[in-house]
Amino acid sequence: MNILLTGSGGFIGKNLSVWLSKKSFNVIGLDRNTDKELLTCDLNYDVDVVIHLAGLSGVRQSFENPTDYWKQNVIVSQRIFDTFKNKKILYASSSTAYEPWRNPYAMSKYGMELIAPANSLGMRFTTVYGPGAREHMLIPRILRNDVPYINTNHSRDFIHVYDICSAIESLLKQKQTGVIDIGTSTTHKLTDMMDYFGITTEKRVGGDTERLDNKADINIITSYGWKPQYELKKYIEDNRRTN
Repeated sequence: MNILLTGSGGFIGKNLSVWLSKKSFNVIGLDRNTDKELLTCDLNYDVDVVIHLAGLSGVRQSFENPTDYWKQNVIVSQRIFDTFKNKKILYASSSTAYEPWRNPYAMSKYGMELIAPANSLGMRFTTVYGPGAREHMLIPRILRNDVPYINTNHSRDFIHVYDICSAIESLLKQKQTGVIDIGTSTTHKLTDMMDYFGITTEKRVGGDTERLDNKADINIITSYGWKPQYELKKYIEDNRRTN
C-alpha cells in the first residue's frame, strides 16, 4: 500500500512513518520543515491512502497567531482534501474540536472537519505523549522534574504515540468515515498526578480557553479490535529522571 503522509517530520508523523515502514507500507513523507510547503508544493502522487497529520498544534500558542493556525490547519487541509478527494483520507483532528469556541486551535480543527470530504475519517486525538513529544508539554516536563505550574481543574486523557500509530494502522483496514475519538477513555486529574509523583508546583485554576476534561469515547475504534497498550504512570516511572 502506498501512503502519502503529511507532517512526516512532526512528533506523531516521525513515529508513524517508522511504524508503517516496519509493517512494509510504502510511505511518502511531506513536511513543511523539509522544503515541502503544503500550500504550494507539488501534490502529484499516485497513492492509495493519504494520512494528513500536517498542521500547527498547541492551544496556548494559537492565541498568538490565529491566522497561521487557520492557514496551516484549514486552508492547507482544503488543498489536500480537494487534491485527493477520490482517495481514502485519514486526518488528524483533536479532542479540542468538541468545544471549538474555546480557542483558535480548536476552531481550526473543527473547521477541518466541516470541509472534509465524505470519504475521509477525522481522528480526534486526545493528549499524546511519548518519544519525540514537544519539550513544553506536561509529560516531558514531568520526566525532567520541570513542572512550573498545574491547573487544578483539568483532567486529561493521555495516549502514547505508539498507541496512536497502532490505531491508525488498524483504521487503514476499515471503511470507517466521519469523525471518531482516539484516546484511552481514562482521564487523569492533573493535581492527582502531581501528588502521585511527589511533585510540588504552583497550582492555578485554569481559564475557559481549554476543555476541563478531554476523555475519549473509544467504542468505535475498539470495535475493530484495537485497544491501548501503554499505561501512563508506568511510562513515567520507567522514564523519569531520578536525580
